[in-house]
Amino acid sequence: MGNNKTVLVTGANKGIGLATATLFAEKGYQVWMGVRNMEKGEEALYQLKARNLDVQLVQLDVSDDVGVRSAASYLQQRIGKLDILINNAGYAWDLSVLPSEEPLASIRNQFEVNTFGPVRVTQNVLPLLKVSDRASIIMVSSIVGSLALSGDENTIYGKVNFGGYSSSKTALNAFVVAFAKELKPLGIPVVGIEPGHIKTDLNNNTGTDTPESAAQLIVSYALLHDMSITGGFFGPSGALPW
Repeated sequence: MGNNKTVLVTGANKGIGLATATLFAEKGYQVWMGVRNMEKGEEALYQLKARNLDVQLVQLDVSDDVGVRSAASYLQQRIGKLDILINNAGYAWDLSVLPSEEPLASIRNQFEVNTFGPVRVTQNVLPLLKVSDRASIIMVSSIVGSLALSGDENTIYGKVNFGGYSSSKTALNAFVVAFAKELKPLGIPVVGIEPGHIKTDLNNNTGTDTPESAAQLIVSYALLHDMSITGGFFGPSGALPW
């Protein structure tokens, strides 16, 4: 527990989350890997520990109120502050199903993970972030959460139609703005990140970019600590429309 700089990454056992946790650890952060499945988390932890990286595991199902409170309490006992929060955990149901045919239960599940999950985690670990003198929050969103781009038939994003998933990310973007307004007086920037078309389990590894490229983007914005961009939405090419 020697490092003074701390970061919590949700959904950290694979994909973008694991790549982000790895990069922060390589930069000298003590990384807390929030994972829902502890067995898979242990496997990821072992890989990083073998490289002598300062990584720790905390069970964290972002869709579970009690579990998130328990994880926050555990962190409160183990660390004095949290410098960076990466709300990365995400979930997509069958993206081939039309919105009119998508079960409400599946839509709710996506909102629980993609929207309410980051809100839960942020609310519960905020006391730890407030103790830091250089805290920041990253919400990992999606370009299909942009209403402007999704409504433009001249873009690829205007040609896809993901009901529950897209709307859950649009709602997350609204919370980026809401948290940014609240936390700006405290000097805590809150930024939404569209990581790019990344090869992950969420899209059956059909993406064109790597989790490592997404991690580079996420970490770069987290470390900027730039209050001029708080409440913004950014991708690999810069600012994105809501």
